[in-house]
Amino acid sequence: MKSAGWGRRAVRIGAGLLLWLVVALCLTIVIVPRFLDRVYYRGPVSDHFDGQRFFNPDGDDSVRPPGGGSRAGFILRYLTGRDGRPAWPRHVTVEQSRPARRVGDGRMVATWVGHATVLVQADGMNILTDPIWSDNAGPFGLGPTRVARPGIRFDDLPRIDLVLLSHNHYDHLDLETLKRLWRRYRPQIVTSLGNDAILRSAGIEAQAFDWGQSTPVRRPCRGADGCTGKAFVTVTRNHHWDSRWFADRNRALWSSFVVHLPGGNLFFGGDTGFGDGKWADSAAALGPVRLALIPIGAFRFVPGQMASGSHVGPADAVRIFERLRAAHAIGIHWGTFRLSWEGYDTPPRMLKLAARCAHIGNAFSTVAIGRGVNIPAGTTPPKATRLDHDQMLACLDTPEGRKLR
Repeated sequence: MKSAGWGRRAVRIGAGLLLWLVVALCLTIVIVPRFLDRVYYRGPVSDHFDGQRFFNPDGDDSVRPPGGGSRAGFILRYLTGRDGRPAWPRHVTVEQSRPARRVGDGRMVATWVGHATVLVQADGMNILTDPIWSDNAGPFGLGPTRVARPGIRFDDLPRIDLVLLSHNHYDHLDLETLKRLWRRYRPQIVTSLGNDAILRSAGIEAQAFDWGQSTPVRRPCRGADGCTGKAFVTVTRNHHWDSRWFADRNRALWSSFVVHLPGGNLFFGGDTGFGDGKWADSAAALGPVRLALIPIGAFRFVPGQMASGSHVGPADAVRIFERLRAAHAIGIHWGTFRLSWEGYDTPPRMLKLAARCAHIGNAFSTVAIGRGVNIPAGTTPPKATRLDHDQMLACLDTPEGRKLR
C-alpha cells in the first residue's frame, strides 16, 4: 500500500511539473519575443519603411525560408546536416599577409580577409567592409564556425579610416570585432538606418543613413600619403533583410554602398538577393566603378538551387556586375563560414563558368584569402554579353556546370 501511495504521489508531482513546464513555455512564447524585439529606428513612412519595419520595395521574397518548407525545418536541416550536402573541409590553409600602411599614387589594393570582409586601400585611405575576426558567426559564441582564419592578423591591420556595415546579421555585424576596431582606431563607421542603435549599445559611434543619402569621408592623410581630391560614401539599395533575434526582423535597414574615389568608385554589395536588379543600375549611375565587391556564396539551400530571395549565386552575381558596368570585381561571401548547402569551392568554380557565358574574361573573379591584389587603374567595363536569368541558366546547363554541387 505504501508503494502505491508513493506511486500516486510521483504521478501528481510529474503532472505538476509537466503543467509548470507548459505554463512556462506559454509564458516564454508570449513574453520572450517581445523582450527580444528591439525598435532600432523611428522615422517617417517611406517606400521601404511602413513606420515599424523595413521591407524590399521590389517585392519581399526574402521572407520565405531558403529552399522552401518551414523555417523550423530549415533550421533543423542546417543543424543536423542530414540533407546530403557536400562535405566541407574542417580547416583551410591561409597565408596571412601584412598590408602596407597606406596606398597612394592612384593605386588600389584589395585584400580579402574572409567572408564579406575586405580591406581596400586607395587614395591614402584604408577601408574595411563588414569586419569579422571572430571564430563564430552568431550570438554567445554559437553559430557557424570559421574554416579559414582571417587573411590579416588583427594586430597587423593598418589604421582603419572607414568601416562599411551593410546590415545586422551576425556574420556581417560582429560586435566583438567592432569594439576592438573602435578602441584602437576610432574609425568613421557608415551604415544604414537603425544599425547605429545596436552599435551605440556597445559604446560605438556610427553614422546611419537611408538609401540614397551620402556623407563625406574624413580624410586622415596628407598629400604625402597619396590623398587626392575628395571622397564620400553613398548608402545604396540592395535586396535583403535583417534580424539579430528573429523577433526584431527588419527593424533596421540593409544596404550596399558606393565609395566615391578620385580614381574610380568602390562598390560594396553587402549581402543581397537579385530582386529587380534596378538597385545595381542606380549604383552605376553614381559614377564609374573601378572595383565591385559582390557576394557569390550561400546561394544553394537545396540541390540545384541557383539563388535564394536574399542571396545571389554566381549566375546572378555576374548579372549584377554587368548592370554595375564595373571594370573589375571580386567575388566574396564564400569559403569562410558554412551557411548553406553548396560545396566549398562551388562558388568560384561556377563563377568562372558564368563569366565565360557573359564574355567578361577575368574582370570578375575570386582571390585567395590574405593575398593583396592590385586593382588596375581605369574604369572601362569589359564588353559583356548581357544575359537575363533564363539565358544565364541555359548557358550554365552543361556537363561541367551540372556536376557542381
